[in-house]
Amino acid sequence: MRISECVLSLALTRFMEPSQSAPSALERLPFNNLALKKLPVDDSDEPPELSRTVPGACFSRIRTLQPLLRPRCVALSEPALALLGLVAHDVLGDPLAPDYLSGSRLLPGSEPAAHCYCGHQFGLFAGQLGDGAVTYLGEVETKDGRWEIQVKGAGVTPYSRGGDGRKVLRSSIREFLCSEAMSSLGIPSTRAASLVTSDLYVSRDPLSSGRDELSGVQGPSAGRHDIRSQLLDYVVETFYPHVQRAHGNRKDRNMAFFREVMMRTAKLVAQWQCVGFCHGVLNTDNMSILGLTLDYGPFGFMDRFDPDFVCNGSDKRRRYSYRAQPSVCRWNLARLAEALGPELNSAEAGSILDEFMPTYEIFYLSIMRKKLGLVTKEEAEDRELVSDLLRVMQNTGADFTNTFHLLSQVPWPEEGDDERTTVEPVVDLILEQCASIEELKVANKPTMEDRELAMILSMAQTNPVMFGMVADRPDVAQQLELMGRLKELLETDHNELKEKQRDDWIHWVKKYRRRLTREFDGTSDLSSVKRERCRVMKCNNPRVVLRNYIAQNAIRAAENGDFSEVRQAL
Repeated sequence: MRISECVLSLALTRFMEPSQSAPSALERLPFNNLALKKLPVDDSDEPPELSRTVPGACFSRIRTLQPLLRPRCVALSEPALALLGLVAHDVLGDPLAPDYLSGSRLLPGSEPAAHCYCGHQFGLFAGQLGDGAVTYLGEVETKDGRWEIQVKGAGVTPYSRGGDGRKVLRSSIREFLCSEAMSSLGIPSTRAASLVTSDLYVSRDPLSSGRDELSGVQGPSAGRHDIRSQLLDYVVETFYPHVQRAHGNRKDRNMAFFREVMMRTAKLVAQWQCVGFCHGVLNTDNMSILGLTLDYGPFGFMDRFDPDFVCNGSDKRRRYSYRAQPSVCRWNLARLAEALGPELNSAEAGSILDEFMPTYEIFYLSIMRKKLGLVTKEEAEDRELVSDLLRVMQNTGADFTNTFHLLSQVPWPEEGDDERTTVEPVVDLILEQCASIEELKVANKPTMEDRELAMILSMAQTNPVMFGMVADRPDVAQQLELMGRLKELLETDHNELKEKQRDDWIHWVKKYRRRLTREFDGTSDLSSVKRERCRVMKCNNPRVVLRNYIAQNAIRAAENGDFSEVRQAL
């Protein structure tokens, strides 16, 4: 898990002397760079383009950055800049801003370095990884907290593993927009302050999956328990000071820290699930120990609700599907506990891990109640109401974001109203967000090879015992379920499907309205309850998320030199 809370400057990127005029706002940033003071630093004079194993260090200094060719600042995030005490207008008026924000010119007080770390990728330990395209510039403390400033795409580091350390336009725009989109949704995230482009071109394989080769079976500092203790102390003292103050005993402190990391992670993934966000590459090195969304790669927001949605084309086994995200986060926490080893009480750490899924469910159901406008009572049946809603959404291919947004239009139950007539207008609106029969056929087509599926089905006749064992495997069960749905769709015509979709939605909306009646206990003001329901639903059901087509439109325009779509999407 990564430790930095950062404001990224995304670049597609020699030090130069600071300007001789009066310092600009960027030049006045109050760097203190605590991480480099508290943690072991590799001071090797090896050139950064030399990828190498770095033992005994948490950071490697970058003594020579590689400047961009005519850098240009094409977009700024005013809220992210404000976290550093900066005003976008002042930054735009600084002629040196593109150089500073791209890492082409050294900011006074900054100390460029690259973070060294190991991690698990797609479930396998990958040895030393490290920041191959990110440069730490330093840390700044403002009224809004401590911020680590990074430049992404500034050139090679000792951890670039043969790469060029650059970020291309497409991935930079996606990360820039999604970082700020997630923050605006109230979901903890790293932030992106600026987007810088240049006249430098880099070569990329558009078909590359982006997965790294395994680099080893152990990290470069295996056995250095002193570094582990040093790093743990730094993280707790710097980012969890309340935990440090509350516990005099080191082991108790560490357990309290681990429990809070578990809580933050559970809450974060619950927030992801409730906006239909899929990270795509939840390797351990892509998770933040602060409970932030980190490293936006092949992410995606769901359109049609599909619990098995995968946004990463290289994730053939669906390890990081939408449905799997909570369990993967727990798995990653278990790897963190293993890495901390004797710093934790193993039995207590196991108990904390066992709390993860129940904790996640509490956070998840709490948010879902708000999305449904259930604000005055918490009922045990609410879990079933949510499950039924998601089942209907899946079966009808309903758009995740738009459907939740429309639910605020479900009329409050009134005595004597004709329920079917009352709910049909909003059901009609929801049906406009549902998939056609052809779209559902495509969505429910099994991904397993036809020959493999045929062998499994024949096994049902020739060896029922073996078939039962194979069919119990989650991946096979999922394929058989898809096949069953597809068979049903092939036997259904368009009109039959639409009628069934309508009946399913009317049935659920009626159930939802019955639950709404129990929100009013007869003692409070009904009009106030109705207003609060609508207010809470609007606050928790975004009208717009960063769908792929929005990002793609901005990218397409930017590739033609027009960044107005990027700024508009922001």
